[in-house]
Amino acid sequence: METLSLLWGTVILRPYVFIFLAVYLTIAILDMGVVRSLVFTLLAYAIAFICEYSSTRNGFPFGFYTYIDTTRNQELWISNVPFMDSLSFSFLIYVSYTLSLFLWGSLKISGWDIKLGETHSIKHSFKVIVSASILCMLMDVIIDPVAFLGDRWFLGKIYYYREPGDYFHIPLTNFAGWFFVAATTLTCFAVLNQWLDQKFPARIKQIPSQALLGPGLYFGVLIFNLGVTFYIGEFLLGVWGTLIATGIFALVVFKIRKTKP
Repeated sequence: METLSLLWGTVILRPYVFIFLAVYLTIAILDMGVVRSLVFTLLAYAIAFICEYSSTRNGFPFGFYTYIDTTRNQELWISNVPFMDSLSFSFLIYVSYTLSLFLWGSLKISGWDIKLGETHSIKHSFKVIVSASILCMLMDVIIDPVAFLGDRWFLGKIYYYREPGDYFHIPLTNFAGWFFVAATTLTCFAVLNQWLDQKFPARIKQIPSQALLGPGLYFGVLIFNLGVTFYIGEFLLGVWGTLIATGIFALVVFKIRKTKP
């Protein structure tokens, strides 16, 4: 009962995380079905938790940091890591992956109806995994500095680094860690998914504009964090983050424009 109470407290305390999670699960199920969506979520959570557990003890892969346990009696924690934090990696990595597929794959365009073409040959390719990992890292370039300032908005002060970082209080090792976690998750999922393809072939029907859903959530997360950044008065950080987001969005527009209907 106590665990259920803390889990409910997690939802109440971080509702935006679970809104993003619910949208992600809907998109993932449409993209690859229930089984693969659950496998991806659990895999991403497990890898992220192991890396966070490690980093808070020996600094690998994010650098040394510590979670402040002021909310331990309000939300679910696993050891010294808030449950919601590791869980967030699942949808952040997945939407980065869908955006990478969008940029590398073929598109079928009919007005606003944009679908991915055949992706079997590239869905677990080196270029897609590396690009997705970079896109995930760039998300964190926008997310982590504003999360660090959580005491100035409704997130609250949840962690601190042992030593001040070079990028708006964040050490550069943190971004390398995000790349590592995303690349590890996507590589492990590639192996699992190849086995699933042999045992349980996916039968997926696409809905109109399905190719836009994952990338849309990617930019939705960025817009949310940039909105908070400007709300707390971090203008320079907000402008820099906007430039990063605009550059990524320009790649999406270019991809659509160069694809003939």
